[in-house]
Amino acid sequence: MHLKTHVASDMMKIIPDSFQILFLGKILRLFCLCFLFSSSYVNAQLEFLSVNENAVVMYDAPSLKADKLFVVGLHFPVEAIVHVEGWVKVRDSSGSLAWIEKKFLSDQKYVIVTTAVADVHQSADINSPVVFQVVENVILEWLDSDTDGWVKVRHKNGNSGFVRTNQVWGS
Repeated sequence: MHLKTHVASDMMKIIPDSFQILFLGKILRLFCLCFLFSSSYVNAQLEFLSVNENAVVMYDAPSLKADKLFVVGLHFPVEAIVHVEGWVKVRDSSGSLAWIEKKFLSDQKYVIVTTAVADVHQSADINSPVVFQVVENVILEWLDSDTDGWVKVRHKNGNSGFVRTNQVWGS
């Protein structure tokens, strides 16, 4: 190990200064490109989907022969992680990963309440009147998220309003 370091330092003495500057410039550009691509990956848009059938089996692998993990119901929100030949690996609000047949997923968005009780307000303002409250694990239709920190939702009974994004998952 020490020998390689010594040889490399001797080689750098032989290489002209202009080449060293060019070489270091290329390394710096490569580093910048890697940083740009990694930061754009971090800012990538999450893909949220929902289940479009009443009872859908979630599997531990992309095959009907795989182990069945659990069953989810209509409108259950999931985050797509990867798409593979008619299957989608998804994450749920608890962080669990599973595979689901793509035909059972819809682009229609829903959110699930993740707090014990979520207040749904008349407008996207903490001081606006509470229209209704929803308990944990209730699924709400996602309508809009134009206001930072808020999601406009509709309950299956038709009531709608705004809920804080930190009280739901799937938006």
